[in-house]
Amino acid sequence: MGTPHDSAEYAATLALVASASRRIPAAGMPRALDPLFPRLAACHDDDEALLTEERIWSLWMYHPHRGAARDLDRAATEIAHHCHDLAETRLTRLLRHAPDFCEAWNKRATLYYLQERDDDCLVSLHRVLELEPRHFGAMCALGEIALARGAIDDALFAFEAALRIHPHLIEARDRVQELRPTAH
Repeated sequence: MGTPHDSAEYAATLALVASASRRIPAAGMPRALDPLFPRLAACHDDDEALLTEERIWSLWMYHPHRGAARDLDRAATEIAHHCHDLAETRLTRLLRHAPDFCEAWNKRATLYYLQERDDDCLVSLHRVLELEPRHFGAMCALGEIALARGAIDDALFAFEAALRIHPHLIEARDRVQELRPTAH
């Protein structure tokens, strides 16, 4: 397996992050998200940001078909309980029936990340960022993959992009502080 900066998928996913501010979310993304991102960027304290972030995550997790939302919840539970085979099967089936369900792609990326299947994770992260260019969680995951492979500048870029959307992400702020002195 090559390093992420050798991968076309990796480069294309970084390009999605770079163009995020110029792209609009997919038509299926809840429009109730739109006012939440400016609010999140303007939050003055961590408590206000946390409430706004929770609202964003709840909208990302929402699907108009209760069965799809239920399958996503079950997959998240399976991931948390290390039932990775069950979660992968459930998410693959869910995405076959709901290919534009952004958060299902993100959960699958999370699963693959936990399994250290970086190439598979990148494919799912790419789809997340195609559907939702403001997905700060996917940007942070991309940053972690870049960091694990020694691509410090790319990791810094991804974490900083996430912080432009959500300035109160403590883990991303910590990563930027750690990486800034070593960036090339």
